[in-house]
Amino acid sequence: MFGLSELALILVVVIVVLGIKKLPELTRSAGKAARIFKSEAKALKAQDTPERDEPPARS
Repeated sequence: MFGLSELALILVVVIVVLGIKKLPELTRSAGKAARIFKSEAKALKAQDTPERDEPPARS
């Protein structure tokens, strides 16, 4: 998707725009959001899949 040079350029732009002091807070918030999204996606997937112990219903 992105190469190393593109990611470095994006990082430099973020540092310039937000400042170096806001960067740890930004990464912490992004990590927390990613963990929440991952847990919610896992919960939805578990909710949508049928139980493995039950035999499939026959019509």
